[in-house]
Amino acid sequence: MGKNLYITTAIPYVNGVPHIGHALDYTLADIWTRYQKQNGRDVRFQTGVDEHGNKIAAKAAEAGLSPKEYVDQMHGNFKTLISALGVECTDFIRTTDGHHVGAVQYIWQQLDKAGLIYKSNYEGWYCTGCENFVTDKEAAENNGTCPDHQKSYERLSEENYYFKASHFSTEVKEAIENNKLRITPEFRKREFLELIKDGLKDVSISRPRKNLSWGVSVPGDDSQVMYVWIDALSNYLTVVGYPDREEWRDFWPADVQVVGKDILRFHAGIWPAMLLGLGLPLPKSLLVHGFVTVGGAKMSKSLGNGVGPMEVIEQYGSDAFRYYFSRHVPTQEDGDFTWEKFENVYNNELGNDLGNLVQRVASMVKRYQSGVIGDAPQSEHDMGPYREAMRSLEFNRALDEVWVTVRALNQYLENVKPWEIAKKLGKDTEAESHLAEVLGYASGVLLQVADLLTPFMPTTTESIRQIFASGVVPETLTPLFPKRYIHTQDPRAPKTS
Repeated sequence: MGKNLYITTAIPYVNGVPHIGHALDYTLADIWTRYQKQNGRDVRFQTGVDEHGNKIAAKAAEAGLSPKEYVDQMHGNFKTLISALGVECTDFIRTTDGHHVGAVQYIWQQLDKAGLIYKSNYEGWYCTGCENFVTDKEAAENNGTCPDHQKSYERLSEENYYFKASHFSTEVKEAIENNKLRITPEFRKREFLELIKDGLKDVSISRPRKNLSWGVSVPGDDSQVMYVWIDALSNYLTVVGYPDREEWRDFWPADVQVVGKDILRFHAGIWPAMLLGLGLPLPKSLLVHGFVTVGGAKMSKSLGNGVGPMEVIEQYGSDAFRYYFSRHVPTQEDGDFTWEKFENVYNNELGNDLGNLVQRVASMVKRYQSGVIGDAPQSEHDMGPYREAMRSLEFNRALDEVWVTVRALNQYLENVKPWEIAKKLGKDTEAESHLAEVLGYASGVLLQVADLLTPFMPTTTESIRQIFASGVVPETLTPLFPKRYIHTQDPRAPKTS
């Protein structure tokens, strides 16, 4: 079957609570992981947090804590979200972990030995919020203000170490063009190739300790602290044991690295150049997802329109969250959220289309057949389009295919009307076998739907299996998605004049 599979997610800073983008990373990676496991593969699945940098030191100072005390408190928020989402990651890395710190110092030394690190003066613009150096062109285009953080860029003049990313411009470009490093979707690949048409630029990989106190020391130069690139990007290697635990060779290169579109340029440019500098293979693919807007507007503190993933999960459950954000937020593009949209999807697609369907079929089996399903034949729906969508990392399209089956079964029951067949029991000799055939078929389709939904909605699919898989419907049935009218008008409520 080939090597062990390995999927990664970007590691967020711990200077705030997790947001929808983090939950999207985890959800997409978990869907892929569960699908691969369903098909008999073992998967290593990394998540984690970036715990170094000025933003974190500043937040710690505000809280009256040391940076280490602060990150020890804050990283738990991300673990809580991962658990609440039902995400089954195998690894959670913290960049303050001793093994990681030692490994990134080793990586620095290897790049230095290869002649890929040099010292130079940097004079230019910097965004503290992004922890990113900004070119004069970018600063001019944005009128001197970061569009993401709405704060003016700082002017810096300092001596830093640089990594010769430019040395690998041709190799990185060719790897992307030839899909040796596949960027999905294709339009993101084209955007990035346009961005690097003049080659990769060398990048600053350290800052003076006086300007960056909280981070990993540069080997052999205690006056400098490693900047984010070598520290954070290396986590994908260090978490599987690089360089000293042989097991890392069983997992690297990563099969899929899930990233947001805002960090593609780092993962498709700096990161491959680092790997080439270490003589290591490139990851096989980058899955690039878009942003989630709220009512068409970007989430921002100034607009006060932020939505916390835990708030959604607490009100509607993890499977509803996973369903909405993997179907109604297209995997490879931007998507939109409003509480009203979410609740309508919850009540109509999950509550009516799927939940009521399961309830109807199970109730009819109990009422007409004493709970005994009988023969539930394997459904013969064509699952080729579903499998192709999963292969091409278009999870929203895969769910569209599942819903074709769900709605087709609803329509089948409306056409065949098993409740009408039941009225003929005891009068028509063929009614009993006909009804058993109809309900057996419906039960078989629902078991297939459960299989197809396993990567997306693990709790729901387990409930469906518990109802139908044994051949006897349980005495007590709990609705899968009880109606929720928290943000929309309850149509059942009495009308006020």
